[in-house]
Amino acid sequence: MAKTITRAESGARGYADLRDHVAALEREGLLVRVSREIDKDTEMHPLVRWQYRGGLKEEAWRGFLFERVTDAKGRRYDMPVGVGIMAGSKYICAIGLGCAVEATWQKWEQAFGNPIEPIVVKSGPVQDIIQENDELKRAGGLCQFPIPISTPGFDGAPFITAGHWLTKDPETGIRNMGNYRGHLKALDRLGISCSPGQHILTHWNKCKERNMPLEAAIVVGPPPVVSYAAVQKVPYGVDELAVAGGLAGEPIQLVKCQTVDLEVPADAEIVIEGRLSTEYVEPEGPFGESHGHMHPRMRSPYLEVTCITRKRNPILVSWTSQVTPSESSIIKRIGYEPLFLRFLKGELGIKSVVKVAMHEPLTNLRNIIVVQMKKPSEAETWRALMGAATFHAGVGKFLVAVDEDVDPWDIDMVMWAITFRSSPHRDVQILRGRERWHSPPFNREDRPAETRVADESALLINAILRQPFPPVSLPKREYMERARKIWEELGLPPLSPKPPWHGYSLGDWDEELEEEARLAVKGEFLRTGEKLKTRRVKL
Repeated sequence: MAKTITRAESGARGYADLRDHVAALEREGLLVRVSREIDKDTEMHPLVRWQYRGGLKEEAWRGFLFERVTDAKGRRYDMPVGVGIMAGSKYICAIGLGCAVEATWQKWEQAFGNPIEPIVVKSGPVQDIIQENDELKRAGGLCQFPIPISTPGFDGAPFITAGHWLTKDPETGIRNMGNYRGHLKALDRLGISCSPGQHILTHWNKCKERNMPLEAAIVVGPPPVVSYAAVQKVPYGVDELAVAGGLAGEPIQLVKCQTVDLEVPADAEIVIEGRLSTEYVEPEGPFGESHGHMHPRMRSPYLEVTCITRKRNPILVSWTSQVTPSESSIIKRIGYEPLFLRFLKGELGIKSVVKVAMHEPLTNLRNIIVVQMKKPSEAETWRALMGAATFHAGVGKFLVAVDEDVDPWDIDMVMWAITFRSSPHRDVQILRGRERWHSPPFNREDRPAETRVADESALLINAILRQPFPPVSLPKREYMERARKIWEELGLPPLSPKPPWHGYSLGDWDEELEEEARLAVKGEFLRTGEKLKTRRVKL
């Protein structure tokens, strides 16, 4: 059992809490403060959704802080709601991680390789206000919070979307933290959707075998590093709070809960304590999910709330999910990609792997994985594809290996590689017997799912260049760069170069052809014409 110490003994917290993070976003111009009244049930999420569906590039995506929140019945709330403030874009995530965008991979590598166990302190601001029993009822229970409706017109209730559920294995006491949606059903009752393979369901089943409820605490608005760690696909038994400590470079400070045997981040905005019944389940959903469809109603566990603790003036955090890209997919992407890269390069020892990219627009982050490689052997390519397909159940449906000159995040370039560098009869394999994971068509059995039917498959495509190809048919770099200066002198619209933006050799190009090209740009192309004349052949 960890020793409990005071906040002073623990030393000053060096990592950012949510308030520090919001201030940093504002300094960097990544925050939009909305001071007009906004209806959380009909206007809030649709407004944020436009930045993802309105044709804006990621550089223009922002976090939103809604300062005057109302609901469909005209109620006015006394706390703001942040949407997109944790992971509205990769730039916002970089602020939360305390590094440049291009350094996020190294940050995750450090965290996975050097997790730091949390410490327990005696008190923290998340317990400035403690609500139990009659006080919890007087405060309005869960309805005191302006929880938005995520998919107005389809969702049947508000859902907590940025809730990190903390539970412990009843056998080992090992802690787990994961992000699951919370269906608001009553002042003191919250539904949860937990699927096979998710660690909280393992805990729930173990408690069910023992005829005891599963204690849980839902953390909303913790320090950003905690949220980033909460969504990662780490192995069972790995403490996500230790990974968060690795991201922070110091232990995450925790406080003991009031009514359950759990510890939660001391600097979180809100914590909801309670117990998940293992005697009964009830319908949960429907809810708009990241696969881009409404996830149907299913029978699932539910939490009976025993206590709520919070800061005096908390910020409620809500994530967009539904059609990707969304905050839900972005926050997963920034950690999933380095996690897969670490697995392929480190555990499988495939040194030719350069990057791993996971695509999200409309496809859901889990479905398309591109592995960028540098001069791999044929065996290495297939090992990398097989490894990425089997690293985590349900992640990886279409997997493509590409060369170093192909940007793995640019789906146009990936399709270019597939089209010209692969042949379906030779370069495609299908893995059968995979579990269907979080995507339609859905299992309509109206009960908690214990296992998944192995009726899914994965398509592996080797789009690595096996032989020399002619150069990319664009002007060489030097000519494109010279033309860009002229473009800018003419005051034409700002450019955002998209690879490939200049030509380069892919091996099938000799010195004679290079010399002819040099002559052409010097105006000496007629010399080439005379040479070719000497090579005439009679038909």
